Amino acid sequence: MHYFAECRQFYRQFREQYHTTGSILPSSRALARAMTRPMRRASGPRRILEVGPGTGAVTAAIVRQLRPGDEFDIVEINADFVAILGQRFSQEPDFRKKRAQTRILHAPLQEAPGEHCYDFMISGLPLNNFSLELVDDIYQSYARLLKPTGTLTSFEYVWIRALKLPFARGSERERLVKLTHYLEGKIRQYQIGEEIVMLNVPPAVARHLRFG
Repeated sequence: MHYFAECRQFYRQFREQYHTTGSILPSSRALARAMTRPMRRASGPRRILEVGPGTGAVTAAIVRQLRPGDEFDIVEINADFVAILGQRFSQEPDFRKKRAQTRILHAPLQEAPGEHCYDFMISGLPLNNFSLELVDDIYQSYARLLKPTGTLTSFEYVWIRALKLPFARGSERERLVKLTHYLEGKIRQYQIGEEIVMLNVPPAVARHLRFG
């Protein structure tokens, strides 16, 4: 997909479904490289789950790295994004080559089947937009689906909660305070590495976590 066409699609979904899209632009190639770095370092067959791929900016980096024997599952809640991804796997050469290794599930992450079955999970979910209860449900699903030795990679925009907090009021401020405490606890407990990516709009941090 042409990058500017991808941006238009992403921005339209941002306007219509901000809470589940969370960004006005798709992830940059630099962020996609950071998000896929752990899986690139692994040898042997890999089972990979991408969560919330949007128009497929990070998906494109994943499919280029798929090797024979790998299995790649995608979970996306937005029906328009599911349709775009399906079109990419039907039409674009890099995607078409890996179509037989790939499954797309149109559902929230909580409905993804399996237990401790993925070596790598790559999540584009905008957790900072969600309630604490929903974020906790998502983390429980991460832990259920990821192997104990597996790696979860997610990202957020640099300093996003710190920048939002001074301007938040009432219930929104309470949500951000609780969410910040929760996420910082998860980072302290499970993070095994992070990468600051300045070549993204806005700049982002990719976080690598392990629950085992």
